[in-house]
Amino acid sequence: MGASEPVEERENDGEERVEEEEEEDGKEKREDEEEHKKDKDLEKGEVGEEERVGKGSPERQRDFHVSMLQRLNPSNPLRVAIPGMTRGSTPSPAQPRSISTPTPQQAVVTLNSTAYTNRISLFLFLVHAVLAVGLVCFLIFKGIQGLLEGGPAETKEMRVLKYFLPQVEVASLLSITLAFSWQKAVRTWPQFMVYFILWCTFLMSLSAGILLICFQTPATDGVGVCFIAFSIGNGLYACWVTQRIQFCSKIFIKSLDPVSKFPDLNHPTYWMLGVGFLWMSLWVLAVIGALNFIFPPLIIIVLGLSLAWTAEVMRNVANLTVSRVIALYYLRGMQCNTKFCFQRALSRNLGSACLGSLFVPSIETMRIVARGLNLLEGEDEFMFSCAHCCLHVMESIFEYGNGWAYVLIAAYGKGFVQASQDTWELFKKRKMQAIVDSDITSAICFLTGVCSGSICVIVVAAWTITVHRGFTATISLLVFFIGYLMARIAMALPHACVSCYYVCYAENPNNRLFDKTIPDRLHLIETGRDVIAPTPRVPRRFTP
Repeated sequence: MGASEPVEERENDGEERVEEEEEEDGKEKREDEEEHKKDKDLEKGEVGEEERVGKGSPERQRDFHVSMLQRLNPSNPLRVAIPGMTRGSTPSPAQPRSISTPTPQQAVVTLNSTAYTNRISLFLFLVHAVLAVGLVCFLIFKGIQGLLEGGPAETKEMRVLKYFLPQVEVASLLSITLAFSWQKAVRTWPQFMVYFILWCTFLMSLSAGILLICFQTPATDGVGVCFIAFSIGNGLYACWVTQRIQFCSKIFIKSLDPVSKFPDLNHPTYWMLGVGFLWMSLWVLAVIGALNFIFPPLIIIVLGLSLAWTAEVMRNVANLTVSRVIALYYLRGMQCNTKFCFQRALSRNLGSACLGSLFVPSIETMRIVARGLNLLEGEDEFMFSCAHCCLHVMESIFEYGNGWAYVLIAAYGKGFVQASQDTWELFKKRKMQAIVDSDITSAICFLTGVCSGSICVIVVAAWTITVHRGFTATISLLVFFIGYLMARIAMALPHACVSCYYVCYAENPNNRLFDKTIPDRLHLIETGRDVIAPTPRVPRRFTP
């Protein structure tokens, strides 16, 4: 019996352990059921408990809210911690963690870039502006000093002020009046003005040349011959582009249509014209003062180059302002504040305007030279080689600098070179190179400036020949320069509108704001039913 007692005790112990394990399993099952029930209540928002609390006293409601805050999980406030329950009580099966590789994000194109574009060009222009202001002030001082000193210098200064300054100031007033008139006329009668500008420039430049030759002085004869030669080239060009005039007029009409939605869109151009007029008036006084300083011809040439760059920057500031307003209207349907766009053009995008003011006129000159050489390439071997060399240069220039870039500069805040490349890629993507190359908008704006300058020459030369014959040639060149620059600033608005129409169409041709004007033109070119004379390109046999 003594040996069997331990066996019975071990059997009893085993039965007790089995019962305890069964009780623990049952307890865990009940806890799982209670937790599942509470989870359902939580998913339902514990409506029933809240209803009971809502029916109770205010103190009970306050205690309920405090208890709810205490039940928030400190590690994750969005998860409710149930009292007496831990996450370890119901372990979930371990799941393999998926490791996701980060995907490279594409650069987001923003319309509100705060970076300053082309800072080196901006710095150079600001340094040039400081030096130009200092030089102009110094030369004006030298002019006043010459008047006060007496002697031969005083006599020379008085003669210049009497027979030189009045004509130039009158020419400045005439040029700004013509500038306002050109812009208003182009906006009101775009179809008629394309024909008018082409042939009016031919007649005015021819008349100015004939008038100067009639004065029969060596200086006026030389200047007159230049005007007559230009008028002949202008007439040939007007005949050459006759087939493009109708499409150019249609583009002017379509592109100028949004201008009526922005009543203050002309204000930046007016400001630039006013500042340009004041600066040119001071510049003329500096030219007079340069006659009383060393190396007058060299000083006057430096002043002329400075004025040309400054006026071109003013024109491009107006261009950028209009381009941003019109581009955002096409791309996003936004009606931007013209004042803010003007401030942006004068600050963040001013560097691009400075750089483009140096490159774009050179590009336009190269286009004219390339077209002329292309017409002569078959008659002379030397001209043949020069023509294709020039075409190779143009091929590179068009990819790194073109006048269409101002639209992307204004819209996205890109640098001048990057915007030029992106713009040309858009044209290639839409197969618009033929249309862009055959566009005559820039030529129309250029001829507008020539026409204004020729009108100023006719008026001032006829006046000067009667008061001081020796100043006629000098004043004629000076007033032509002033009239040309002022008209170019005024024509920034229509030029910018046309550029926006082309570039914004290339970026989003499905925009409802565009009609079938460009697609129809492309179809006519592809089918050979529209003959165009594009900018000469390098033939395939000469390309590597």
